[in-house]
Formats: sequence, structure tokens, C-alpha cells
Amino acid sequence: MPQIPEKIHVLTVGQVSARSGAAVSALHFYESKGLISSRRTSGNQRRFTRDTLRRVAFIRAAQRVGIPLSTIGEALAKLPEGRTPTREDWALLSETWRAELDHRIQQLGRLRDHLTDCIGCGCLSLSSCVLSNPDDTLGQTRTGSRL
Repeated sequence: MPQIPEKIHVLTVGQVSARSGAAVSALHFYESKGLISSRRTSGNQRRFTRDTLRRVAFIRAAQRVGIPLSTIGEALAKLPEGRTPTREDWALLSETWRAELDHRIQQLGRLRDHLTDCIGCGCLSLSSCVLSNPDDTLGQTRTGSRL
């Protein structure tokens, strides 16, 4: 991993990519979504402050556990003055995301448990298939096919 001298306070997109492990295209995408920001040089090149590395690490960690970018963006927007997330910020946010993650884990467990049955029968029946119509939720609202 390339070392960046402490006296350098701005980084190129290539340096941020090399240090964070995020592809340049991902950094451009994060910037387009307002998750990170840069300023432009007179030659229209992006320059990022060093704290962008922590923001990218925060974004990637949240993505790895399945948090959508929109939710990550909302969390970052709540930080005072757009500051870089701290360890305490991560602890608070991860606690709020825990219930959502637990719910997703339960859903995935149910899908896993019924996957063999559905593939085995091959019908994917809308009236009884736990993948296409879990708990017959469609049957509770009205009759007929809606998928």
C-alpha cells in the first residue's frame, strides 16, 4: 500500500483508490451520490481531503453488511458539518441498523429452508410457493395473479 506523507493534505483519485481499495469508478459513483466530495484543480482534476479515506472505509464497511447506499447517505448527511464518521458514530449507526439486519437474516433463513422444495417441485406456484408468495400475502389482499 502506498504511503502518503503527512504533509500532503489532498489526494488524487488514484491515491484514494490505492489507499482505500475502492475502484476509481466506485469513488466517482460515491461522489455522484454525495457520499464523498472533492474539489477541482484548475486543470479540472479531482482532489480529495485525507478524511475521505475514513468516509470511504465507513461506506465500504456498511455495504459489506448489506446496508443500502441510500441509507448510508442518510447517515452521513446527519453528521454535523459533513464531518468524517468516528468510532462512536459507527457504534450508534450499527446499533440502529442491527434490527434491519436481523430481519434480513430471518428472511434469508426462511428462503434457504424452502429453496429445495421450490426447486424440487419446479412449479413456483403463486398460491403455495414460499419464494414467490411468502405466507400467501398476495391471497390476503385479492384474488388473481399479480406477478
